Amino acid sequence: MDLDLSPKLAKKVYGGDGGAYYAWCPNELPMLRESNIGAAKIALEKNGLALPRYSDSAKVAYVLQGSGVAGIVLPEKEEKVLAIKKGDAIALPFGVVTWWYNKQDTELVVLFLGDTSTAHKAGSFTDFFLTGSNGIFTGFSTEFVSRAWDLEESVVKTLVGQQSGKGIVKLDPNFQMPEPKAEHRNGMALNCEEAPLDVDIKNGGKVVVLNTKNLPLVGEVGLGADLVRLNGSAMCSPGFSCDSALQVTYIVRGSGRAQVVGVDGKRVLETTVKAGNLFIVPRFFVVSKIANPEGLEWFSIITTPNPIFTHLAGRTSVWKSLSPQVLQASFNVSPEVEEKFSSKRKAEEIFFPPPK
Repeated sequence: MDLDLSPKLAKKVYGGDGGAYYAWCPNELPMLRESNIGAAKIALEKNGLALPRYSDSAKVAYVLQGSGVAGIVLPEKEEKVLAIKKGDAIALPFGVVTWWYNKQDTELVVLFLGDTSTAHKAGSFTDFFLTGSNGIFTGFSTEFVSRAWDLEESVVKTLVGQQSGKGIVKLDPNFQMPEPKAEHRNGMALNCEEAPLDVDIKNGGKVVVLNTKNLPLVGEVGLGADLVRLNGSAMCSPGFSCDSALQVTYIVRGSGRAQVVGVDGKRVLETTVKAGNLFIVPRFFVVSKIANPEGLEWFSIITTPNPIFTHLAGRTSVWKSLSPQVLQASFNVSPEVEEKFSSKRKAEEIFFPPPK
């Protein structure tokens, strides 16, 4: 049975005054389960706090909107308190404990994409909360908590019962959360909107690639990522991951058309994508996108920390490497037709500006 590759929107899982948690369901987007990929996002209102938690999956977090503060504790390390803002990418390896806080008027929205191959449920993240009505304290008996933390039972009952919120809470405006430290960002976060560009094509588009060189922690996560900004009406060259990696794409801004071609030259997806959509390109399938006039921006994770792509059009196209005779024989065309084919797109790399 063919898998449904059509883009999907996230659905609310839980939330309240402080904000909400959204996730993509494997039942609605089967490629999540098939590819062992999880996808979710949190949206925090002003003074909203996402309570401390750890997950069964390694992830990459990407700040879609707003600014705020993130607390990150790597295993057996001290807490890092980071100022975060739109465009930040953060690698979150296994075992990391995180909390997220928004003290601004603008909603803080953070996207999470990650590998669920060792998770409890394929295609879904499971978070384990340290506090709250579903936190780990609530599961242990008073005796166990009392002995583990050397506390009186009255104190234990306060710890367990005082926080009635679940997952996300809203703090009093006067409550003082830890202030971020500039040095804590080093090696922990990379702003993709400010980082040096890996690709910059006039009137075509721009790319920033997240890998072990500019954010070493992605090596521990086992994922790479990129932010692609396609100019209005420009085209992204048809291409595929040549190292068997999957590509998971979230549309950040704008809209456009996408086509995916799979086995036996079958077009398996032809659709319009828009902000908020998530879709997955299977291994070795070829994908191409054309932006609508307002442009198209997407953030993707690739299931290898240092991905390699092969493009089928443009100056770096694989066709440019094949000899003319092979092209003539393969397409069964004359030398004149082959020459027209080979002589096009000599300057552009992977993005093509709109026709003049």
